[in-house]
Amino acid sequence: MKKLSLFTFILSSLLMLDCTIENENSVAPNSSFEIDPNDFKGTILDGTISLNPSLNYKLTGALIVKEGATLNIPAGTTITATAVTTATSAFIGVERGATINISGTASNPVVMTAETQSAGAWGGLAIAGYGVTNAGVDVTSEVGDLTYGGTDNTDSSGTITYLRVEYTGATFTNEKEFNGVTLFGVGSGTIFKNVSSVNGGDDGIEFFGGAVDAENLVSINSGDDSIDFADGFAGSITNAYIKGITKAGIEGSNNGDDGNLEPVTTATISNVTMVVDGLGNSEGAIYFKEGGGNLTYTNIIVDGISLGMKIKSDDTAAQARLANGDLVIENFNYINAPSTWDWGGYNYTGANTGATGAGNGANAPSWADGWSE
Repeated sequence: MKKLSLFTFILSSLLMLDCTIENENSVAPNSSFEIDPNDFKGTILDGTISLNPSLNYKLTGALIVKEGATLNIPAGTTITATAVTTATSAFIGVERGATINISGTASNPVVMTAETQSAGAWGGLAIAGYGVTNAGVDVTSEVGDLTYGGTDNTDSSGTITYLRVEYTGATFTNEKEFNGVTLFGVGSGTIFKNVSSVNGGDDGIEFFGGAVDAENLVSINSGDDSIDFADGFAGSITNAYIKGITKAGIEGSNNGDDGNLEPVTTATISNVTMVVDGLGNSEGAIYFKEGGGNLTYTNIIVDGISLGMKIKSDDTAAQARLANGDLVIENFNYINAPSTWDWGGYNYTGANTGATGAGNGANAPSWADGWSE
């Protein structure tokens, strides 16, 4: 009788446990978004979506992360824009107030690529934030129709580490193209480190306003500018390796409609290597554009670049800042370039002063090994 009672007790306990598990599994999922790895697109409205690195996600359209939702992409995950998808419709967009966590590693990066392995095959990654921009508040992004801009330069959009994007830059018109990775008003609370853009059709990595501090950036074979910032960007770029320059190595602007708009772009760029590698460099190592800004460039190496800096003679706001000393370039070393440079009116006399650039002279730095290309 005691044995039967014990058996009954155990059985009842197991049934209760089973019911508990069933009840827990029947709870509404953490997000209403349903993932189809073979048709990866849509809008993540709520909750948290975490991808599985053992799957190859085929991007067949726009994937949008809405405010309040979170997208987690673990190390080793690959997202591939399909060849049958219209290039301009395939992109990943993260709205203000949404979170994206890309958690790659040096040995196992997150890769966003395309079946059609050519520049402009898909849109790329665009992230919006509540950071300050001199373009205004509640601005619509030039691609992706994301709303960005606000009053909080400490805003966080998440953590992006060890990410490589490839074959981006889908084109709407000559004036409207996706970049590799674009940050619209992204704040300093965002971690943006070890990010690479390879073989893109337009700019590699671009910042519109905000105050994110970017570190360890790689831009290779970008169809326009390798790294670009504008619209009151108030962050920093530390350690950048740029190879295959088509137009400008780094383009720094204040505002395309009014070069004197405030807050003025104020940024520090340090430890940079730029290598032309035969593509062009029509706009110089540095393009001080559309009012330029209060900019400091430190520890720069360039290889094969004959135009040190471009600045237009009719860009009165940029010319005024140049005359006022708001552009500072120091410790600048060139390799395989003419001894006489065109500095666009900037009085630079400190070339060949022992700059180390990104860390390995004209060669790729060790911190870029294994994940960046």
